[in-house]
Amino acid sequence: MKIGVIVPAAASDSDGGRPSWRAIASFARDAEARGLDSVWMYDHFFHKPSSGPIDGQLEAWTLVSALAAATERVEIGTLVLCSGFRHPSAVAKMAATADEVSGGRLILGLGAGWHDAEYDAFGFPKDHRVDRFEEALGIVVPLLRGRTVTFDGEYFTTRDAVLEPPASRDIPVLVAAFGPRMLRLTARHADAWNTAWFGAPDDRLRGRMDAFDEALAAEGRDPATIERTVGIEIRDPSLGAAEPADGPEDGEDGEDRAFGGSVDELAEAIAAYDELGIGHLIAILQPMTEASLERLALAVARR
Repeated sequence: MKIGVIVPAAASDSDGGRPSWRAIASFARDAEARGLDSVWMYDHFFHKPSSGPIDGQLEAWTLVSALAAATERVEIGTLVLCSGFRHPSAVAKMAATADEVSGGRLILGLGAGWHDAEYDAFGFPKDHRVDRFEEALGIVVPLLRGRTVTFDGEYFTTRDAVLEPPASRDIPVLVAAFGPRMLRLTARHADAWNTAWFGAPDDRLRGRMDAFDEALAAEGRDPATIERTVGIEIRDPSLGAAEPADGPEDGEDGEDRAFGGSVDELAEAIAAYDELGIGHLIAILQPMTEASLERLALAVARR
């Protein structure tokens, strides 16, 4: 099982405010040096919580491209790129280019988006998000697989679109999904599925996995041909309880799900994910510091 980590980019990710590019690159290189397998970026312009100030962050794709040049070994992924923020044909072109820069280390994570405040602020349409996402997949995936794409949808169109030069490999496409329709789209198009956020494996996770198995069966997809990935929240036990999450699927019941155990307990949780057949575990660390990276690396070594 591979282990990855979210890279800091938002003001809330650092005690000193929004991290600089130097700090972001240092965090990613530290993760690489400690033997982790991947680094990941959210795709938000900002986050506007139900109360409190706006939490701004740097643009995800620019940082992904920069990290492609600033690192040497780790895979670099988006968790996940919002399909409503960029035309899907441009996403495919950018992905092929960033993968070339990285030497074949990109994981293109895609999602339908959810944070209305961003759409309203920047003028992106927020209606029929899953419909738009389905059309986007119908353009991005075949372009990345070397096909010429003419697409006449309700939301997107292309005319003989082709990537030239083509992608140098089959760039893996990951989809984050938990609703029935999104799970079916994942089973139909993706190379990997992500569900998040969790602490140690629990019944909620097993329910998600069962639902995905049903989607795979409905689409006639061999389960062995798609990777399962999970997002895990890991909090230093010296910190107090976190505030409830404010996202599309997290903290809906106000429960704090972040894992706050010792290094040995974290090692056991990581091993439990491995036993469930998870192919890639992606951690968001609280706090996002070198000390937290060290705790994670120790747990990985002890599992």
